[in-house]
Amino acid sequence: MSIDGLTVHDPADSGRPTSDIALLLADAADGVEIGTAPYAAVLRGGRRRRARRWAAATATALALAASAGTLAVTGLPAGGGSGVTSVATNPAPPPTPPGPDVRTPSRTLLASGMDDGEKWRVLVDLWEAPRTKDQAAAELAAMRSYGQRPADLDDPEDLIGTSTYFVLREYGEQDTARVVSEGAFTDGATASGEDVEAVALPLAPGGKGAKRLVVGRVALDARKVTCTWKDGTTTEVPSFFEAAGGATPTKSVDMGSENPLIRVVDGSPEAWFACVAPEGTAFKSVAVTE
Repeated sequence: MSIDGLTVHDPADSGRPTSDIALLLADAADGVEIGTAPYAAVLRGGRRRRARRWAAATATALALAASAGTLAVTGLPAGGGSGVTSVATNPAPPPTPPGPDVRTPSRTLLASGMDDGEKWRVLVDLWEAPRTKDQAAAELAAMRSYGQRPADLDDPEDLIGTSTYFVLREYGEQDTARVVSEGAFTDGATASGEDVEAVALPLAPGGKGAKRLVVGRVALDARKVTCTWKDGTTTEVPSFFEAAGGATPTKSVDMGSENPLIRVVDGSPEAWFACVAPEGTAFKSVAVTE
């Protein structure tokens, strides 16, 4: 075995007498310098240990910084021992937000019910705002495939930056959804306070009969809409918050489309409602009452 550079053989392996081993140790001791350690030798040893520590610290710093996407090492010794070394890599670019779905509208069932034995439904299709000419052209083509087209559209580019909606009505089991109203949203043009925009039309298709169906938009924080009919009766349409009991909800709420509620339409900056007048009367007025 080896002790501080001295090779010592096990007596059991070589058969060397113990006295011979003692003589070898004595000879080795004669070569050992006793006194003050040489300054140069100690300094070199210290520098080697310091260099090893710098190397270990540098490797650790590089590994930690690389995991964060940016390398920055400061204070590492340069040629003169007092320099600063900086290493940098470009951070990963932020992810690109997904583009609008210009080929399929979001569809929301706003209201439904029965009238004179016929089932009716009111739906809202909302198309996302295209951002480019190509997206606008693709969206217009998709609208046509749904039987929808903005009435005053002259150029597909007019769709850029605008989300378009279509209100559809179904009446009877065999009827398909037909557009009865349309419009668009642009940035900053949304309802607030007691603002209300509504359209009144016959519930049954054909454009004849009393205007019993009212479809409209209000601010997202509107709590109640009141539809007033020509015979003096009213229909109240609450928000879910109001229907549940307000700030201290105590009621369960039927979210079914047959229960009149102010509803959120996917992608719309405004809330929507629909109400239907009883048979024998028609629309008179509508207002946000809470």
